[in-house]
Amino acid sequence: MGSQIYGVSVSISTTTLFFSLSFLLLPAIFAALPENPTQKLPTSSNTAQINSNSVLVALLDSHYTELAELVEKALLLQTLEEAVGKHNVTIFAPRNEALERQLDPEFKRFLLEPGNLKSLQTLIMFHVIPKRIGSNQWPSGHAESTRHKTLCNDHVRLKSKGSGEKVVDLAVVIRPDDVVRPDGVIHGIERLLVPRSVQEDFNRRRSLRSISAVLPEGAPEVDPRTHRLKKPAPPVPVGAPPVLPIFDAMAPGPSLAPAPAPGPGGPHHHFDGESQVKDFIQTLLLYGGYNEMADILVNLTSLATEMGRLVSEGYVLTVLAPNDEAMAKLTTDQLSEPGAPEQIMYYHIIPEYQTEESMYNAVRRFGKIRYDTLRLPHKVVAEEADGSVKFGQSDGSAYLFDPDIYTDGRISVQGIDGVLFPPEEETKPVTKSAPAAKVVTKAVRRGKLLEVACRMLGAFGQDARFNTCQ
Repeated sequence: MGSQIYGVSVSISTTTLFFSLSFLLLPAIFAALPENPTQKLPTSSNTAQINSNSVLVALLDSHYTELAELVEKALLLQTLEEAVGKHNVTIFAPRNEALERQLDPEFKRFLLEPGNLKSLQTLIMFHVIPKRIGSNQWPSGHAESTRHKTLCNDHVRLKSKGSGEKVVDLAVVIRPDDVVRPDGVIHGIERLLVPRSVQEDFNRRRSLRSISAVLPEGAPEVDPRTHRLKKPAPPVPVGAPPVLPIFDAMAPGPSLAPAPAPGPGGPHHHFDGESQVKDFIQTLLLYGGYNEMADILVNLTSLATEMGRLVSEGYVLTVLAPNDEAMAKLTTDQLSEPGAPEQIMYYHIIPEYQTEESMYNAVRRFGKIRYDTLRLPHKVVAEEADGSVKFGQSDGSAYLFDPDIYTDGRISVQGIDGVLFPPEEETKPVTKSAPAAKVVTKAVRRGKLLEVACRMLGAFGQDARFNTCQ
């Protein structure tokens, strides 16, 4: 009982002490509170919030997409937000064509390199003035140009021409007051503004790159085809045909093939022959009726790979493709000899790009045309027949049956209704009988001389002494 009373008395004393201290401290607490309870406490950041009506949002959403992309790559969004929050800005935005097509590709590559981020930031901030300058505030044509400081601490000059055009340094303003917002204005200009510091940095990097690009000369190389020292090849323009004839490019082994000619496609700037050959073989299969031809090119021989390599090196081909009905007439003996399928197919490949229209116009104008084939030295003869083109002669001829099955500018496939064979080499009996003719001529000549000699000896009565004159 006594302990409980003692405990209660202690609790009452503590509570009384707490309330007494609270009443004493209340005036000091109220004095420390701000007079306006709705006022926000100051923060360490003074950056204003960017709303949807800001000029910076309008730049990112406008038709100056190339400049907006450069702003993002330059990591300047936060810097521009702070500038818009502090000032009323003026942005000179180049049109997209000036950054896509009219800008030097080497200079654009220089700007986008990670090591040149500072130059890109200087270039972007050179287009922003921390002050609002509308088109009505431009100096008149008779007034002198005015200088304004940009965000990169360089200056741009604003002036007007006599024709009324407004100019920023070397760029003409083509869209004055294109985007007007409460915190800034955007003027569209025709070209990019390049500060002197960025131009000097670019020139310095380009000169250093040209010096470092000089490689030391190594040991002389020997051409495996001619066994002579290789001479430096002249520069080949893009899309030009190969320097070597196609028959030299058919040498066995990839190391003997010439260097690929530069072309318009592919990551290495040459023709993608492998994809084009696959495409035309797939077209043969989908077209129908040429499965045997496709099977020989892919499975029975390695001609598909060789054709792809030739096309990759810049050559063009025209394939005379016999249909399945014509291929079924081939005998086993014709295909069983070593190298026979290749030789047959070589005779059906013309190292030119011909279409049905070009071949028909040629035979209509010149009569018979002889086309080179990959089977040297045989040529295939083409002539007009029944309003079409006929290849070959007599019984071994074939007509152009399915024209332009596949044409892509590099490979042309023309379907024919027969298998072509080169004419048999003519025998030369004249050369074989030539030695016998010479022997006979010599014998006849020897007999005439003896006859003349015996006649002269007979005149002197001495012919009886020689047995040959009896």
